[in-house]
Amino acid sequence: MDRKTTELSKLSNKVLLFGGVYSNLQALEALKQIAEKENIAPENCICTGDIIGYCAQPEESVQLLKLWGARSIAGNVEIQLRENAEDCGCDFREGSRCDNFSQMWYPYAQSKLSENSLEFLKTLPNNISFEFAKKRFSVVHGSYFNVSEFIYKSTNWSVKEPNFKAANADVIIAGHCGLPFNHQQENKLWLNPGVIGMPANDGNPSVWYVILEDVNSNFRFTHKSLDYNYKLTSKLMQNGLLPEEYSRTIITGIWDNTEILPPIETGLQGFGIQL
Repeated sequence: MDRKTTELSKLSNKVLLFGGVYSNLQALEALKQIAEKENIAPENCICTGDIIGYCAQPEESVQLLKLWGARSIAGNVEIQLRENAEDCGCDFREGSRCDNFSQMWYPYAQSKLSENSLEFLKTLPNNISFEFAKKRFSVVHGSYFNVSEFIYKSTNWSVKEPNFKAANADVIIAGHCGLPFNHQQENKLWLNPGVIGMPANDGNPSVWYVILEDVNSNFRFTHKSLDYNYKLTSKLMQNGLLPEEYSRTIITGIWDNTEILPPIETGLQGFGIQL
């Protein structure tokens, strides 16, 4: 696959980072309102991919992101959809619960997307690079090398480290794993803002994003939680076509299973996010 990277001009003021909209229109609407309240320009709002996913409004979510003017890279779901692939490309273990659930939500999303939305997905780059507060940032989905690679806070630094050189970055902004975290070492920072489409397995229906600020030419990042109309999101998912387990997760904040999680993150289920 040819790598398409969008190089932005130097960004200033504030930057809003988020991931995994997962077809959750209500969360995206709430985040857009936050950006407007914080006076963050649309072009300074950046998504780590997977605009489409488990929830009930894939078409509406794509169209709102497009209307908003926020930027996004292509997650594995966007890549698979625009190539008319048969599965989501999430790298779930075959026969696992996540894999079985994807055989419900992925065809549902395929059936709902307009040609206009599919054409928009084809415009999304694999990576976004920018300079902010005298640092080089690179936005990836899973990792720079593999769009579907699950990288967590507990993932060894030796796995993360090669990404910085390959991306020519001081800071990697990543998504895919569904959990917000930051891991800093050797003046490099791996920063995952989390996702807004699903709770972070912490027992709370709120979701997560990050705001970057330039403070006297030094950048500061702040993890923030987002409240939205999760009850409506859950209700819309109860349409007989999507996994009921995911609609419950929207309410409870607890994942149906921890198949994709390493032992450390599995042990933190329901205990809140450790940042």
